[in-house]
Amino acid sequence: MGESSSDSVSVDVETIYLGGKEHFVRTGCGSVCVIVYGDQDKPALVTYPDLALNHMSCFQGLFFCPEAASLLLHNFCIYHINPPGHELRAAAICQDNPVPSVDDLANQILDVLNYFRLDAVMCMGVTAGAYILSLFAIKYRERVLGLILVSPLCKAPSWTEWLCNKVMSNLLYFYGMCGLVKECLLYRYFSKEVRGCAEVPESDIVQACRRLLDERQSINVLRFLQAIDRRPDITEGLKTLKCRTLIFVGENSPYHSEALHMTAKLDRRYSALVEVQACGSMVTEEQPHAMLIPVEYFLIGYGLYRPSQFIGSPRSPLSPSCIAPELLSPESMGLKLKPIKTRLSTKKMTVG
Repeated sequence: MGESSSDSVSVDVETIYLGGKEHFVRTGCGSVCVIVYGDQDKPALVTYPDLALNHMSCFQGLFFCPEAASLLLHNFCIYHINPPGHELRAAAICQDNPVPSVDDLANQILDVLNYFRLDAVMCMGVTAGAYILSLFAIKYRERVLGLILVSPLCKAPSWTEWLCNKVMSNLLYFYGMCGLVKECLLYRYFSKEVRGCAEVPESDIVQACRRLLDERQSINVLRFLQAIDRRPDITEGLKTLKCRTLIFVGENSPYHSEALHMTAKLDRRYSALVEVQACGSMVTEEQPHAMLIPVEYFLIGYGLYRPSQFIGSPRSPLSPSCIAPELLSPESMGLKLKPIKTRLSTKKMTVG
């Protein structure tokens, strides 16, 4: 499949942002915000968040914990791609602009990679973002080293999801980011254990997410929702993937069955499933520590993992001296990363 030219891609704005550099990159389908963290000579890890979220609200729980800094920031340069209009301080997108398709959003990723002169990259996405990155991997297989997918989508919307999306679309159009829309989104992201109830207050991560949702432009969220709601089934395309895929899903995620379906369709030699108990869809925020050791094993199979000499990883027993030699074999990665379940204490879920 042909690749679009990078000649039409340029940076409009470049600013320092919370230790990363914020780039606004013009693509063949509008401008997209990319936050770059780390040394650009290192291998690239591209992230894409879920609906109504950006790199802060979807990935800060994972990337801000010290163990993840040791594992991910030490080994990669991180390229956080935000959906159009989902970056902080984003203005409302003109309603006259056509709503992008999921293919348009996948092609934007290609334009971003071409601008930064990135060849093959590692990808990490959550739910809707996982779908966009999976579609990108199907369309441009040679540009993806591996996929780390959290509560991913791969089928067209079910009737239940279609109805929920229809309700949210109408509310966003007529009332903006109102309380009911936020409740629908929080249900999508988190388990009831952290969403709270009459007897138990909301956790800190839910309260923080609720505040961040207030900053979203409702028209921008509506456009991304419409794109995802019109997505096609990519199940058949998954069978053509040869890159390794590591899937995380919370057992209380509304998309748990979809993640199991996706795992069943992938080549078992190159894929693995981690089910996280007592967790919703957004494992990156609710139980980020559950991701660390599986991701570490996953990266070792690529030869990308380098233990940090400066930051310890107390939760991880992995080091070159204690890894079974067969784990370093690419052919055996899928066999070693067989489906597992992991549970963390709910006391460790909340952010202090």
